[in-house]
Amino acid sequence: MKQTFTKPTGKQAKTLAFINARLVDPESGRDETGGLIAQDGLITDLGPHIKKGATPEGAEVIDCGGHVLAPGLVDIQVHFREPGQEHKETIESGSRSAVAGGITMVVCQPNTKPTIQDATVVEFIKSRARETSYNHIRMYGSMTEGLKGEQLADLSGMAKAGVVGFTDDGLPLGNSLLMRRVMEYAKDLGLVVAQHAEDLSLTNKGCINEGYVSAQLGVGGIPNASEAVCVERDILLNALVGGHYHVLHVSTREALDAVRRAKAKGQHVTCEVSPHHFTLDESAVLEHGTLAKMNPPLRSKEDVAALLEGLKDGTVDAIATDHAPHDPDSKALPLPSATFGIVGVETMLPISLELYHNKLLSLRDLLAKMTNQAADIIKQKTGRLAKGYPADLVVIDLDTPWTIDHTKFSSTSTNTPFHGRKVKGRAIHTVVAGEVVYSLS
Repeated sequence: MKQTFTKPTGKQAKTLAFINARLVDPESGRDETGGLIAQDGLITDLGPHIKKGATPEGAEVIDCGGHVLAPGLVDIQVHFREPGQEHKETIESGSRSAVAGGITMVVCQPNTKPTIQDATVVEFIKSRARETSYNHIRMYGSMTEGLKGEQLADLSGMAKAGVVGFTDDGLPLGNSLLMRRVMEYAKDLGLVVAQHAEDLSLTNKGCINEGYVSAQLGVGGIPNASEAVCVERDILLNALVGGHYHVLHVSTREALDAVRRAKAKGQHVTCEVSPHHFTLDESAVLEHGTLAKMNPPLRSKEDVAALLEGLKDGTVDAIATDHAPHDPDSKALPLPSATFGIVGVETMLPISLELYHNKLLSLRDLLAKMTNQAADIIKQKTGRLAKGYPADLVVIDLDTPWTIDHTKFSSTSTNTPFHGRKVKGRAIHTVVAGEVVYSLS
């Protein structure tokens, strides 16, 4: 199949008319046959009345062939590596890879070189995005300078420059007083605090889940408690402050239970899961080796079952990839020495659609976790099929089977345990601000 990529111009010269579509809007519950009009980068009309022969004069007509037309996907955790590690990924290659997966907005993490810790770096990334990206680029700012957990970064300056929240990403903030101060600043600024939940002293240089696989391979393991105690502490701090606390890539049943209890008490606590954590367990390391090494690690079958239940009962708010590209040499090392992470933006949709095909989630509930609910965490006006909203859209073929092939990825890197996996469903058109940036034919 042929993939066509076109960078958005920002001019929105064309009026787009989508016809013969299954319109699915997770927030409103809309699920009907019809069409949609996009003008000047915005959705101007939609519904059953928009069909062949009833579109604006001069509009470019896209026949969806009965496929799903939904809000573009929002991935709130990616690593595009620029600046500093462009040999692994750039904003251009990462965003190109993202739109191939139907993702119209991403949130980059601050572990770049230099760290996203002040307005200067924020503005640099915004400039690079304007010049090179295929989709909308947002970013978290770091909580502390250099992600060292010692001095607060310029939170106010970064907020003014446009970050959507604060996190120290893969280096959790262990200092409880500093964490409280970050939460207080973030509350005043109206932004979310996102934590990679891990107690590094409990992790103790472990490289995979602490369990039967780590014992079999004779390597250090990371216990569930490493994640859970951090989440429990942060929820207590958030109760003091009353802000918005978000758990990045939750992986354990204990941490998920803590989030569930906090929600029940009325706290503004949210969490996300990554597709690899709800589809693979620790045994994948035996098959895929370092390609299945990520942080947090793949956990036990019991943890996978808990995450699936959290997706079903609504405890989990969003699905995010934690897209972490690495060069082959950094993975071609013994398990303890290899880098953590896998790529994910091109596989998020097909892997997540397994939840729909296996009847674990309705299509509406599944898409909500990758559209409006994800957008709400970072307070972005996107992720809806509604008049006046950005025409950030994806056309999804739900049913065509295909096989994931990492040699065909648009990402600079190919580190994935999903190579060769048979899946069903994918993006066939991606639209950003009213311009078609990706098509599959």
